Amino acid sequence: MPTSFRFALVLLCMLTGAEAAGAQTAFYRAPASAVAGAPGTLVRQEVIDGAPLGATAYRVLYRSTGFDNKPILVSGVVIVPSGDPPQAGRPIVAWAHPTSGIVPRCAPSLAIFLFQQIQGLRSFVRDGYVVAATDYPGLGTEGPHPYLVGISEARAVIDSARVAAQLPGAGGGRRFVVWGHSQGGHAALFTGIIAKAYAPELALLGVAAAAPATDLVKLMNEDIDSVGGKNITAMTLWSWQRVFDAKMDRVVDRRAMPAIDELAKECIEGPFDIWIRQRTERPLQQYFLTTKHPSDVEPWHTLLTENSPGALPAEVPVFLAQGLDDVIIRPQVTENYAAALCSAGSKVRILSMPNIGHGRAAQASTEAVLDWTSARFAGKAAPDDCPR
Repeated sequence: MPTSFRFALVLLCMLTGAEAAGAQTAFYRAPASAVAGAPGTLVRQEVIDGAPLGATAYRVLYRSTGFDNKPILVSGVVIVPSGDPPQAGRPIVAWAHPTSGIVPRCAPSLAIFLFQQIQGLRSFVRDGYVVAATDYPGLGTEGPHPYLVGISEARAVIDSARVAAQLPGAGGGRRFVVWGHSQGGHAALFTGIIAKAYAPELALLGVAAAAPATDLVKLMNEDIDSVGGKNITAMTLWSWQRVFDAKMDRVVDRRAMPAIDELAKECIEGPFDIWIRQRTERPLQQYFLTTKHPSDVEPWHTLLTENSPGALPAEVPVFLAQGLDDVIIRPQVTENYAAALCSAGSKVRILSMPNIGHGRAAQASTEAVLDWTSARFAGKAAPDDCPR
């Protein structure tokens, strides 16, 4: 298989958003005073077209908390099914998206084909769920995006569920499940870790993650020689220099800086964008790092370790889906993480999918996630594939 074709297949969902993004509008900009208020409260909303099955979709701007504990604004989308909500409120699914880029214009809420990118959306709408889809901080709103920063992602996800619970006309309840792919799987797992402390008024019934980024040290080390791995590493280094003041010049060849800066500006929205990134990435084949593994150098080692999800509270059930042909998130890494969850007492449903690579992991597991999610809201015992 040609390298370029393999690269496109591998990155299809790890690095995805939509076919084309719209230009940012004044909707995403607000005065500094707008951040005043409780996390998860709404700043503004506007109706957007294209939601499936007669649902109403709202672009939302809401308050959240940054990784540094300062108040911030985050954007996203909430999709509300038609009809009257049940007396107890609609169930909520919080969708955590895979990588779409690291600068504001790469927000999924700007994408033309947004609704096609939310895996299982039609079925969730059909079954009466409100779907909340955050952009994450720094996408849509002022950047940079704290890429693969777990606390940042998780707070934005949880606050999107809060918005869905209070959005006028949405009829959202207080119970939710989080569902994510790749970077979104990473966000979903961190959501499980902090939800009870961060939003005690909400009830997180379960965490579903397809091909989640878990061990970031291994992710960076094992993929560094591939085109996709270089892209992921470049985005992480560029973002964390701005977010954590972790200086890239400690680990990056100065000749690689222009290519990294260009990659940082490019959204990953469809096959054509992947082709563009291949071209931008070419100089990194010759000049990239000054060390074999950035994870061997501080502060990168500590940051990568701190942003690798650990155990979840044992009472939160977990669904993990993993393609066995995945060369970005390697199956053994997900197996190791599942074993750690099992050892910590979690009930884990593990779906291993033969002949599935990284890009199709969420799509291939959606029906199983729908069944698992329905059972969580129905109060059924969580399935457990852990050896006991």
